[in-house]
Amino acid sequence: MLLFGFHAVSSRIRQNPQSVLEVYLDSTRRDPRARQLASLLEQHEIKVNYLDSARLDGMIGSGRHQGVVAKVDASRKYLALDDLLDTLENDALLLVLDGIQDPHNLGACLRVADAFGVDAIIAPKDRAVGLNATAAKVASGAAETVPFVTVTNLARALRQMKEAGVEIIGTAEDGESDIFETHLDGPIAWVLGAEGTGMRRLTRENCDRLVRIPMEGMVESLNLSVTSGILMFETCRQRRLAKEKK
Repeated sequence: MLLFGFHAVSSRIRQNPQSVLEVYLDSTRRDPRARQLASLLEQHEIKVNYLDSARLDGMIGSGRHQGVVAKVDASRKYLALDDLLDTLENDALLLVLDGIQDPHNLGACLRVADAFGVDAIIAPKDRAVGLNATAAKVASGAAETVPFVTVTNLARALRQMKEAGVEIIGTAEDGESDIFETHLDGPIAWVLGAEGTGMRRLTRENCDRLVRIPMEGMVESLNLSVTSGILMFETCRQRRLAKEKK
């Protein structure tokens, strides 16, 4: 797998240097950021190849690499759902993405998850975008800190989470209550549907309740990653207030 961009590559080196096979740097860059990365590569004894910008463009199909591309081990070990559920605590917070298609949205959701201390993101293996180079780039390092759990059957995984004591809360425009009226305590898994189509029928049926975000303007819906940010913020806000009252 290829990672690109200074933040994504630097984060992977710091978190898991053994997985970085080699790095390709723009031969024309001599700025402090490039020198800092070169020093980090030398420190971890990672092979460096200096290429011109055109060849870097050819590697990833665009000019958004910022002058750095890394080849990393694609056999990254993902956390299994059983292992995740065995370690959850009473204030566990999970984010379930039902069929997300846009890697930019996945990367943004990873950043949100990292910011609010989400224990893991759970997604189906099929008919959904995986954790590819674009998603990792947008995540700006969060792909290395937030466990990404993929499951073969999401409906079964949701039932397994419920058996482990996790409340499954889906988001829908026709939710019976809005998020600001919803009491959010105990282990929670927020479920978001795919862009445009929303949650699939079986996913919806396995939710314990459906919650909506009240919209005051003319816009009828929000970007998926924006929605995830609102959900995580409100959950963490309520939990912090509850702790302060104790």
